[in-house]
Amino acid sequence: MAASSQQLMDQADRLYEQYGKPLEQEHWGEYIAIFPDGRFLLGQGRLEVLDQALAQFGPGSFLFKVGEKVVGRWR
Repeated sequence: MAASSQQLMDQADRLYEQYGKPLEQEHWGEYIAIFPDGRFLLGQGRLEVLDQALAQFGPGSFLFKVGEKVVGRWR
């Protein structure tokens, strides 16, 4: 069963709070792809981070700009 939009937003919020927020001081403005299991990748450009995340771990990450709200999720 597909997750609802609200469930995805709640999951994104939890992941960012746990893994992204602690990086704000040193990585503000960078992009981060966070996977539900806690793996993450950081980089300067959103497409760079997305491409690396897909190549290394496959689909299923949430993409954020550190210090800001969700940019998107790629399945």
